[in-house]
Amino acid sequence: MQVINLGEQNSIANQLVAGLRDVRVQHDRLRFRTNLERLGSIMAYEISKTLPYQQQIIQTPLASINANLLQTQPILITVLRAGLPYYHGFQNFFDAAPAGFIGAYRKEGAEIKINLEYLATPDLNGQTVILIDPMLATGKSVIRSVQELQRHGKPAHIHVAVLIAAPEGIQFVQNNLNHPATIWTFAIDEKLDHRSYIVPGLGDAGDLSFGEKL
Repeated sequence: MQVINLGEQNSIANQLVAGLRDVRVQHDRLRFRTNLERLGSIMAYEISKTLPYQQQIIQTPLASINANLLQTQPILITVLRAGLPYYHGFQNFFDAAPAGFIGAYRKEGAEIKINLEYLATPDLNGQTVILIDPMLATGKSVIRSVQELQRHGKPAHIHVAVLIAAPEGIQFVQNNLNHPATIWTFAIDEKLDHRSYIVPGLGDAGDLSFGEKL
């Protein structure tokens, strides 16, 4: 399984990630959500380079021309609620893509467990799927989500698109995801802490986007 860390390249994406992490600006929810959306658009563009294209004839007002266009749109799947602003960035590029939504959250305790209570998705059989979730911490939510998604068809390939990943989460996904997949991220952080939060991370992306939950 390939892991692509876009943060290893010098680009404006690194500045946007730094803004998400900065406690001095995190109080501005609009700015936080906007930066999530911008990063989603950047990652969508990078993933688009790996998708299959085919030539089609386009008619301009003056002549016809051959253009390489996507063979098919990928299916965008996002994890509620933290993934919504990030997902909107992908929609800006894949504007005709079918979409699905997962309601998953982790249940705190001696062992982290993932509760998945909502799933709405189109037929995934043979399709390219982009699974959109800002944080890859333990990796358990990714595995649980993919297990449930496969009840709706077997995708040809899954792109796991995250903002920030922990090494432990990457390893867990690599060890437990028995499916053609690529992990995309803008940063691989140091570790998970004793609560399984990414360090240095950025905090709770859902709370920073929409406010604290009860």
